[in-house]
Amino acid sequence: MSQSHQQNPTGRIAKKFAELNGQNKTALVTFITAGDPGPDYSVPAMHALVSGGADLLELGVPFSDPEADGPAIQAANQRALAQGMTLSKVLDMVAEFRQQDDSTPVILMGYLNSVLAMEEFAQRAGAAGVDGLIMVNLPMEEAGDLREALSAQHIDLVSLVAPTSSDERAQAIADSASGFIYYVSLKGATGSGALVVEDVAQRTKYLRSITDVPVCVGFGIKDAATAAAVAQHADGVVVGSALVQLMAESGSVEEAVTRLQDATAAIRQGINA
Repeated sequence: MSQSHQQNPTGRIAKKFAELNGQNKTALVTFITAGDPGPDYSVPAMHALVSGGADLLELGVPFSDPEADGPAIQAANQRALAQGMTLSKVLDMVAEFRQQDDSTPVILMGYLNSVLAMEEFAQRAGAAGVDGLIMVNLPMEEAGDLREALSAQHIDLVSLVAPTSSDERAQAIADSASGFIYYVSLKGATGSGALVVEDVAQRTKYLRSITDVPVCVGFGIKDAATAAAVAQHADGVVVGSALVQLMAESGSVEEAVTRLQDATAAIRQGINA
């Protein structure tokens, strides 16, 4: 078993999973795109997700060519960029969120180009209160330098495992995993296709047999029923496109906050049941 997750045993992510494990609960991880549908929405939305029962927050860093994302999140990226969102502003949002919430882990999710373009990214992210980073287009073989820089700031570089990853590849990814492993439950883009729970169960069982880093499942989890089905086989479930869509349809920050809180609470109840 890999011991590399001990890079950051005291971080918010490790603490949160230890706490949930003690309560025999599956983590609910929620995703929204920073700055969508407008910059004023993001921090209230983050607090609303936590109030609704989210355990960890993923915040999408808007990027012009999000190739792994489906239509809902692509549209969110475009709206956020049109509003002038930048990585620097995303970090400001995390810092603002931290003024009221010092315990909920925040993980940035995005594409390598944004991070490479920022001087001293790891230091700035650490100072803002970021706990983890998911880089969709960063191959494991090229992750060493970034992982080291993040580790020095107690930030976990969260690894993705695809349904197409071989056992050998999955093992190599697990060996350097930190924070949690993000198992992508579908081939294709976010929000696409129907999820086959049996396939997910089989794959997560294998992943959990080769590492003690928590395994979270994302892509294709749209509602309480799917979340509950997947929760039986994972340490955490990730819900994204459905929440992003819900924000897009909200006419005001207040409406978005209410709808997010209700939707999150429904999913949380489904998982707990």
